[in-house]
Amino acid sequence: MRLAATCVALVVAGAALQAQKIDGTVESHVAASKAAAGSEFVALRERVCESAIPAPAPPAGAAGRAGGAGRQAGPPPASSWHVEPAKVFDNLYFVGGQVHSAWALTTSDGIILIDTIFPYNSEELIVGGMQKVGLDPKNIKYVLISHAHADHIGGAEMLQSRYGARVVMGGPDWDQVAKYPNRYKTMAPKRDMVATDGMKLTLGDTTLTLYITPGHTAGTISTLIPVKDNGQPHLVAEWGGTAFNWVAGPAAYITPDRPSRWWFQTYSDSARRFRNIAANEGADIVISNHTNFDGSKTKLPALAMRKPGQPNPYVVGKEGVLRYLTTVEECAQAGLARLSQ
Repeated sequence: MRLAATCVALVVAGAALQAQKIDGTVESHVAASKAAAGSEFVALRERVCESAIPAPAPPAGAAGRAGGAGRQAGPPPASSWHVEPAKVFDNLYFVGGQVHSAWALTTSDGIILIDTIFPYNSEELIVGGMQKVGLDPKNIKYVLISHAHADHIGGAEMLQSRYGARVVMGGPDWDQVAKYPNRYKTMAPKRDMVATDGMKLTLGDTTLTLYITPGHTAGTISTLIPVKDNGQPHLVAEWGGTAFNWVAGPAAYITPDRPSRWWFQTYSDSARRFRNIAANEGADIVISNHTNFDGSKTKLPALAMRKPGQPNPYVVGKEGVLRYLTTVEECAQAGLARLSQ
């Protein structure tokens, strides 16, 4: 039964691509990504396909995109990252910032926190945000880190040491934290739970399923999360890592055994696999750890204006989840095609 449902869902997701002739060229994969994204996931497509096909190098002496030139010392002003927390579903709360997301999932036996943003704003946004919506951060039992980048792991050590929360992360990403401690400084948590592919993380009446989807990092975790909206069950798919960082910052990624082609192919394979899993399990909601990618910048304000009986803007349907993951997969295929030119 599930296999049949998967096949039907993939056919639906592919309907938008049928008009596109995917002939293996960069242009055909970019067009397929654009068709999958539609008008709903434009920011996602633009960010990911742009990183698959990087702009020409800046003139000699010009500051590069990832160079950090002109960046002010110390944390940025709160006006650039503060957002009020929000209840998104009966058991899922947004406690992130303007650009970076953190999610608090409530269960009958405590809270699972998904990502922890930066060290400079996790206290205000996560701890303070939870308190604003009536949640006690002392009840955080697990902290799930989608991947070990500073904008997602930043508050993990604080939550681990203050509340005794267990920190869950992919093995390769734990290895990166240990190998490059200066990259994390005081925000590196102590090595704790290592996520495995297909791992069930159960707390009280709620079970999350974790999948290792290497690409954005070698240990990126993508997760299926059960939620309810006014008592009605839904399933969330969170794609754990999005951009192609080995293009902008090759020094941290590219090795003789893992060239750029390996990263693009690995990412593409992971996106295709997680898309099939999401289809098989019937996921009808997609969330991200960046507000641009899942539309949180517009969906959170829409949610605040939602009237009884109106649909939840985060519920994009099974076909929407598949289009989201097709969008990133096709951008990865565009990157592979570029390397073959």
